[in-house]
Amino acid sequence: MKEIMNILRVVSESRQAEISPEDKHKVEQIVKWQKETLTQAELAFSGSYEPAVQALSDYLSCTPSSDSTARRFATQMLTEVPEPYRAFETLSQWLVAINYVIQRAPEFDKETFPMSKLFVFYMFVPSGNKLFVMNEFNTKLTQVLQAWQTYLDSEESKVVLNPEGTIPAPTGWLSQSAQEQLCLSQAKNYADRAQTYWGFTSYNDFFHRELDLDTYRPLPANDSNKIVVSANDGTVYRIARDVQYCNQFWLKGQPYSLFDMLGGNAISKEHDAPTPSYLIEPFVGGDVMQSFLSGADYHRWHAPISGKVVRKQTIEGFTFSELRSEGFDASAGTESQGYQAMVNTRGIVFIEDEFGRGLVAVIPIGITEISSVEITVDEGQYVKKGQELGYFSYGGSTLALVFQRGMVASFMAEPASDDAQFPACKSAENCPAEKGCLRVRSAIATLHDPQKC
Repeated sequence: MKEIMNILRVVSESRQAEISPEDKHKVEQIVKWQKETLTQAELAFSGSYEPAVQALSDYLSCTPSSDSTARRFATQMLTEVPEPYRAFETLSQWLVAINYVIQRAPEFDKETFPMSKLFVFYMFVPSGNKLFVMNEFNTKLTQVLQAWQTYLDSEESKVVLNPEGTIPAPTGWLSQSAQEQLCLSQAKNYADRAQTYWGFTSYNDFFHRELDLDTYRPLPANDSNKIVVSANDGTVYRIARDVQYCNQFWLKGQPYSLFDMLGGNAISKEHDAPTPSYLIEPFVGGDVMQSFLSGADYHRWHAPISGKVVRKQTIEGFTFSELRSEGFDASAGTESQGYQAMVNTRGIVFIEDEFGRGLVAVIPIGITEISSVEITVDEGQYVKKGQELGYFSYGGSTLALVFQRGMVASFMAEPASDDAQFPACKSAENCPAEKGCLRVRSAIATLHDPQKC
């Protein structure tokens, strides 16, 4: 039980820090939310699960389609949470709460990442940490998340944008408070705010809303073919140089392993064979810049350079997985972003620089909630720097740019400090790349001349 009390270590075990009153309060708030959600879920439960939740229940029960090892891990993980912090006593309670969440869209000013709150303790305790990386369990869980995505793509889900249906919206995601917190004045749909839902067709349509890019995210004024622009809004998590072909990414420090990151052993939605070695080997000794997108960030991603899309792929990986070596993470996995670049659901778009410098790989990665990526360009297509490549559906996410060795002369962007905070209404003045703040289509690096690559 002493080990499990590390659930209250919201900071990394490696730092051996004592838990602060603020961190303890954070954990207690999670437990309070879990208990309240369970109460609401049990009151709303009709007696039957949604089909995907039923399939997960069957897998964790004594049925012909069950797995006894998964059932053991699932049962044990509940008891491994110390009793004062245990909201769920049985698997059926946990499943009822999951069933409740996937039939609703997140409400503004309430818990915006509910699935993370349901899983946060169980991802960390020993048995749960093993359960969440079992392939069949992950498949069943992915099907649950896909059912949730179907709802969030539906017209019914847009009610949370403007619950009263009046103009202007007094509450919800289109209210004045939300407009200020999320900087909705930069959205394309802001011009349609005289409409009840601003033209949004669903909650997800709102979540991955488009921005007025020419006004709020223009390309650099001094742009040239040597400038690399950010693929996304966000915060710089890490910059790594001289990245290796194969590495032990599961160790503390989470070193990048290009073979795993670029799908050297993974079948994708688009291809029935793994990424060929001739597309991986040029990156050995190259550079990686990874960034984190918060729930308030713009969730579409764009081409960092101009060139030809030589390959695209969508790899189904883990959805909720983290490294226990990083210590308990109250954000449900954001401390394991480096590791997740190798194992989580992700897209990969390989772009060949039009000036002959080599390849850049754009890798959007799902961290939590739905963990869905949608690539909107085709293989063989020419893309211009700053052009949209795809988008995330609802959830937490990260994005990595991988550069062929010898391409990057220098990075303008730098990793953000642990306490860095940036406004939702990003601009050149309040979002400096050198402090770790990213605005899509703004300069982040310079490239060598083609003949030097």
